[in-house]
Amino acid sequence: MHELTCLEICAGAGGQSLGLEDAEFSHVAAVEIDPDACETLRLNRPQWKVEVMDVHNFDGYPHRGVDLLAGGVPCPPFSVAGKQLGADDERDLFPQALRLVRECKPTAVMLENVPGLSQARFASYREQVLRELQDELGYEADWQVLNACEFGVPQLRPRFILVAMRPDAYAHFEWPSAIGTPPTVGEALHAMMAEDGWKGAGAWARKANGVGPTLVGGSRKHGGPDLGPTRAREAWSKLGVDGRGLADAPPPADAPVDHMPRLTLPMAAAIQGFPPDWRFYGRKTASYRQIGNAFPPPVARAVGTRICMAIQAARATGRQGLLRAV
Repeated sequence: MHELTCLEICAGAGGQSLGLEDAEFSHVAAVEIDPDACETLRLNRPQWKVEVMDVHNFDGYPHRGVDLLAGGVPCPPFSVAGKQLGADDERDLFPQALRLVRECKPTAVMLENVPGLSQARFASYREQVLRELQDELGYEADWQVLNACEFGVPQLRPRFILVAMRPDAYAHFEWPSAIGTPPTVGEALHAMMAEDGWKGAGAWARKANGVGPTLVGGSRKHGGPDLGPTRAREAWSKLGVDGRGLADAPPPADAPVDHMPRLTLPMAAAIQGFPPDWRFYGRKTASYRQIGNAFPPPVARAVGTRICMAIQAARATGRQGLLRAV
C-alpha cells in the first residue's frame, strides 16, 4: 500500500491531525499560527515538521503532489456566535486554502468549519467555492454536516465539512455513516470525577446522562476558560456541570455528594474525543482555547478513512487498467 501524505493548515492542537494519522495519513507539514498550539504538536509529535506561520505566507509549491490538503479554517466568519461577515471577514481563510490547492495540486482536500456556513445566507459563497474547485481546478466536491456525537464523541458539535477529490478518486468516495450511540458525559467522565475519591461521582455520572453541548474555545480577543455563552452553560448545568469556569483538579474526597463540579482540562479534552495521553502546552486559558477550538479526532478519522479508501481504490483501479493494457 502506498503511504498517503498529508499537508495540514490551521492545524491547531492536533485534533484533525490525530484523526488523519489514525486514518493512515503521514504528515509532511502542519501549519499553525498559534505558538502554543505549535508547541502542543511538537510535544506530542516531535518528529513532525511544524511550521509556526500565517497561512497567507505559506508556499504550497514545495508540497506539490501531496495526497491530502486538510485544515480547520477559522470559524468566526460564519459562526452564529459572531457577526457572520463571511467573505468580508479578514479571518476568512478559504481563499488561502484554494490558493494552496492550486499550488499543491493534492489528490484530495478536506476543510472543516462551523455549521453556520451551511445556512442559506452563505449559499452563494459555497457555490463560489465549489465553482472554483470544479470548473477551474478540476475536482469533484461536496459539503456535509457531520455531528461529532454520531462518531462516539460525548458532545453535539456539528461541523460543516468540504471534501474535494480528483474525479477518479471521488468516484470511490462515500461519506462516513454514524457509528452508533455515543457515551454520555457521565460515562465519559465518571472515572475522572472519582479520581480523588469524591463519593458523589457515581450519582453525578447517572445525572449527566446525555451528550454535552458544543465546547467553545474562543479566540485570543474573546473568550476565556468557561464552557461558552449563557445557553451552553445552562445546558451544562442540566448535566450537573458548572460551566462558569474550569477546575484545576477533580472534586476532592471531602466534597459534598451534591457538589456541582467544573470540568478540568483533561475532562474537556475527553469531551472533544482526545486520547488521555495527548498533552496540551500553555496555561489554563491557552490550553482550553486549543481544546475548545479543536476538530474531534474521531470525526477526522472517520472522514479521513473514507478519503484514504477512495484514493487507494482509484490507484488500484488505475493499476489494473495498466495491466490490462499491457
